[in-house]
Amino acid sequence: MGRSDATFGLVQFRFETLWLGPLRLLVFGDPVVADNEVSWPIEGGLLAAAPGGYFTIRGDGGRLTARITGYRPSLPPRLYELTQLQVHHGLVRQELLWIRGRSPAARVPADTIRRGLAAGIDIGLCAAVALVFARRRRLTAVLGIAAGYHLTCWATSGRTVGGFAMGQRVVAVDGTKPSLVQAVLRMLALPLAAVKLRAIHDELAATDVLED
Repeated sequence: MGRSDATFGLVQFRFETLWLGPLRLLVFGDPVVADNEVSWPIEGGLLAAAPGGYFTIRGDGGRLTARITGYRPSLPPRLYELTQLQVHHGLVRQELLWIRGRSPAARVPADTIRRGLAAGIDIGLCAAVALVFARRRRLTAVLGIAAGYHLTCWATSGRTVGGFAMGQRVVAVDGTKPSLVQAVLRMLALPLAAVKLRAIHDELAATDVLED
């Protein structure tokens, strides 16, 4: 529970407490270790209505899972389900994928050249849409269309038009569909990946591009 990459350092875990700057979001007690799992009792914090419940990480056959039991959020149940719960799921999943790592790969990684061709198809498609529908500030339009297009494709199916044409798909490192958190992280890191000529966006988002 010590990484903070998914929030770019805004949320940190230290001294058994989840912090947002000076705010204590959740306070945990000493971990309880059992067969193949570790549980942290929830003892308070701004996000908890009262002490109680456990956050548990379990390992079975090389697979990591997390669950929260008995937790009482400060928010009303419906609002919690629509907001805080989604963030919890996304960030915890991201942490577990980082812990898992890339080995073993879920399937055969896509060829670098074919990845480049797929990206070229997608960029051309976004540029064509901007050319047709945007009369001014076409560069801004291309960037906006490309961001929305890629986020939607990655978070829903993992496949863009270019990916479909080249027979490849973006997946989480465990082979499952990327989450919205992963799609956003991947998009934010794309410019750096282009500058460094390295798949930094996949490293940060815990994603990979595999043959489909």
